[in-house]
Amino acid sequence: QVQLVESGGGLVQPGDSLTLSCVGSGFTFSRYGLSWFRQAPGVGLEWVGSILQSGITAYGSTVEGRFTISRDNDKSTLFLQMNDLTPEDSGLCFCMTNTTRGQGTQVTVAS
Repeated sequence: QVQLVESGGGLVQPGDSLTLSCVGSGFTFSRYGLSWFRQAPGVGLEWVGSILQSGITAYGSTVEGRFTISRDNDKSTLFLQMNDLTPEDSGLCFCMTNTTRGQGTQVTVAS
């Protein structure tokens, strides 16, 4: 059974940093490209960024330069390092393969 489990969300202040993790199981993690998405009320689904099997990354325009995606294939874990957070970064963040998504972890940025 393919499963993705996110963690690391929380309440932080503007300008803070936060790192999210996503642990995969039930599939060969290293063979898959992976993505982060987020969803906020009234905003809809937003693509945050992706990382290919090769490690090549791409980011959405609203996070490029502030967020970094990485992966540890030995630990079947995907990471999202988020810096200089703003209230507009608040939302439910989840990771995805091409067919499966996790339940998500909530990020709230507020002073």
